[in-house]
Amino acid sequence: MRISSLVALNTGALTAFARSPTDQIRADAERLSHIILEMQRCFVLRLCKQLAPGNVSFSQFFLLAYLDQKEVLTMSAIAQKMGHTTAAASGLVARLENLSYVMRSVARDDRRKVMVCITPKGSALVRRIREEMVGNLVKVLNHLTPDEQKAWLHIYSKIYDYCQSK
Repeated sequence: MRISSLVALNTGALTAFARSPTDQIRADAERLSHIILEMQRCFVLRLCKQLAPGNVSFSQFFLLAYLDQKEVLTMSAIAQKMGHTTAAASGLVARLENLSYVMRSVARDDRRKVMVCITPKGSALVRRIREEMVGNLVKVLNHLTPDEQKAWLHIYSKIYDYCQSK
């Protein structure tokens, strides 16, 4: 082995030992940020292609997916969930209503409350997109060992729980 290789190896080892836990967490977070951005780019590009034929934006799809899990939501609940003003949420719902993906109605007990529910057409779109997402994830999972698959699901479940608590 050449001396320059030993020096490089030794320098790398010293650098690894010299890092504090905080520095290592920061380096890991930087690496994860790169990985997450690349994964999002990959998945968003696929999702974009799937949504394009129905003229549905990401925000509209995320709202449809959320509505598909609930029976009915008020406009203020939609605004809160989407992080929008009520006026912006109303515009989002109006576009989905024009595409026949959702229906609006007024609450029986308070006519000032606007209620929104997903239509069968909207639910069918969500099911189709989710099925395509599952197919893409199966392809990714096939590149992992069974232990890696379980670890990925476990880690993502913990991240999901953290995000839900915020």
